[in-house]
Amino acid sequence: MRRKSGLGTALAAFVFLVASACGGVSESGTAGASGSTKLTLVAYSTPKEAYEELIPAFQKTQAGQGITFEQSYAASGEQSRAVEAGLPASVVAFSLEPDITRLVDAGLVAEDWNSDEYNGMVTDSVVVFVVRKGNPEGIKTWDDLVKPDVEVITPNPFTSGGARWNLMAAYGAQLELGKTEDQALDYLHQLLSNTPVQDKSAREALQTFVGGKGDVMIAYENEAITAQQKGEDVDYVIPDQTILIENPIAVTKDAPASAQAFVDFLRGPEAQQIFADKGYRPVSKEVLAKTTFPAPAALFTIEKFGGWGVVKDKFFDPDNGLVAKIEQELGVSTDSG
Repeated sequence: MRRKSGLGTALAAFVFLVASACGGVSESGTAGASGSTKLTLVAYSTPKEAYEELIPAFQKTQAGQGITFEQSYAASGEQSRAVEAGLPASVVAFSLEPDITRLVDAGLVAEDWNSDEYNGMVTDSVVVFVVRKGNPEGIKTWDDLVKPDVEVITPNPFTSGGARWNLMAAYGAQLELGKTEDQALDYLHQLLSNTPVQDKSAREALQTFVGGKGDVMIAYENEAITAQQKGEDVDYVIPDQTILIENPIAVTKDAPASAQAFVDFLRGPEAQQIFADKGYRPVSKEVLAKTTFPAPAALFTIEKFGGWGVVKDKFFDPDNGLVAKIEQELGVSTDSG
């Protein structure tokens, strides 16, 4: 059933943010001194490590002088609903466009938020297979994920934006391989049947996997790189058929001018290089040209399916979407709370 309000999550987060604002020290470690401007960044779970470097880098610039930050990280859909329900936010950075669109519809983000040269995006990535060190199961293709003895980890697509990217990558890969839409849906059923647990967010799914559960995890490329940088015993495989992940960012209508300055900084060369070092594919063409990210043989975008406006209703409506029906058959919740 559809959850009608994220008020509980929003109120809990609101109490935390108000307490922090009154107490004086943000998660970035900068005191909220009198006369300074405080920005509240509400983001999806995976880029936390990147922002731990990006925020101090911004604060060293002229535009970032005197700016302090509050930060909140959780599953993308959960964060979007919390902001809609009242969670304070100056900058929202989510894993997929519909989570921004929800705030546009709520009157919290301007309708032209994606009218810039980056179409509102701040980073890109691709869907990959994260495997145990040495890839003991020999996982290389999408077909390997639906073998009877393979255990797959991916989050719940009704709470995690990353999970939606994962499933659309899997679905689109089948079409690229010449399968029909019905056969692609059958594939999703097999895939989710091989998934013993569906966490709320991509970061929680990563914790489940590195904790020893599963043979393979479907994830962002940058999550795989983050895990390796943290010393986890994992490798990753980029399948020949995969989707380009595009991550949006926006300022809210009542945010101070410094919020847009922060977003502009995030798209500049210094910040884009920091993102690249953390495993994200830059949206800056100049920075991207200096990286060594491999190009998948058959890389497609969400536009292959009509864009997120179509995909959200067709696949992820919690009551009647094609993926919702699969999850319901498998006894998995489609509740967004």
